[in-house]
Amino acid sequence: MNPAYATTDHLFTVPLDHSLPDGPTLQVFAREVVDPARTKDQLPWLLYLQGGPGGKAPRPSAGSPGWLPQALKTHRVLLLDQRGTGRSTPVTAKSASRFASPSELAAYLAHFRADAIVADAELIRGQLCGDEPWETLGQSYGGFLTLTYLSQAPHGLRSCYVTGGLPGLTATADDVYHRTYPRVRDRVLDFYARYPDDAAGLRRIADLLTSEDIRLPGGDRLTTRRLRTLGLVLGMGDGFERLHWLLDESLAPDGELTDTFLHQVESLTGFTDNPLYAVMQETLYGQGADPTAWAAARSLTDFPEFAEDADPLLLTGEMIYPWMFREIKGLRPFADAADLLAQRTDWPPLYDPRRLAANQVPLAAVVYHDDMYVDAGLSLRTAHDVGATRAWVTNEWEHDGVTASNGRVLARLMDLATGRA
Repeated sequence: MNPAYATTDHLFTVPLDHSLPDGPTLQVFAREVVDPARTKDQLPWLLYLQGGPGGKAPRPSAGSPGWLPQALKTHRVLLLDQRGTGRSTPVTAKSASRFASPSELAAYLAHFRADAIVADAELIRGQLCGDEPWETLGQSYGGFLTLTYLSQAPHGLRSCYVTGGLPGLTATADDVYHRTYPRVRDRVLDFYARYPDDAAGLRRIADLLTSEDIRLPGGDRLTTRRLRTLGLVLGMGDGFERLHWLLDESLAPDGELTDTFLHQVESLTGFTDNPLYAVMQETLYGQGADPTAWAAARSLTDFPEFAEDADPLLLTGEMIYPWMFREIKGLRPFADAADLLAQRTDWPPLYDPRRLAANQVPLAAVVYHDDMYVDAGLSLRTAHDVGATRAWVTNEWEHDGVTASNGRVLARLMDLATGRA
């Protein structure tokens, strides 16, 4: 029992493959959270759909996550560890290494996309709520899950709130990355404009990594291309400062990289806690016959300003590359399976455009105008194409606005959904 919240842990058994209900099963964990003063009240349920893919639900503490106190004013909240994350039969490097072959591992991982997560949620709703629909709050990838939910089981939903996560319904992985690289470039240049010395500092580090074999604490070699993946943090509200202060302690007086810097880089780029983020990233866009085929790596060649010897050195963002699965310890057991997933040509569709066009479930979404991760143009097109949708466009917050705003974003979306705003 948290002093700020009353919590109840739930564990559910779900099929690995929902089309084979009598086949292998997984355990899915979820934590119920309610205001301690309202534990006996009949409150509507709000299911939180975490960003990712591969992210576990937040662990509540006093005032955190920032949106939770606002939600608990009116709702009973369910924090779901999506299959493969947290306490839900986690997918880890150790568990991946137990599979007999890459093809077996790839077949297993194919059951960890949005359609399976939504099927889990519906099974859980039936056990907790019976026939009553619930509401959802989808952050980032949680918005992708919301659109799959509205495509597959709209009867289970009363209202939906999406923060920085309306996907392009028909956008391919190539479409997404050709839009993403220019946004990342502009964000990195904005970072250098705020902290001009960091551009030179990153170039010095890159030159050092090119000339010397520098190892991270876990044994991986730190390369320039791994260094560049630190750009992932720049899309969050505090991302510029997090990266700046990391670089502030990067070099010792003798010119060597500090242990503090190497430890933090390993933590930020190692995928130890969330390998599914890397493994499943491009499968988000797999629909139909065309393979994703490492789209981020292929698209990179169309942007010469991202060359490793270019000046200034451009960091990368939410892109996953095949080299990661050979060079990063926590991803190596997935390498051959990830290649198989990248070549798969029979991914089932995740969205039903006809059903979404006829949607009647109130959907309120915030689109962050300058979002580095999710393209605002694609999001607004989707908002136009999905029935009963009201979109709010703002540049007041970055991608983590639902948390950084301390509940104001969620409150506004709830008002939008009910017509009060």
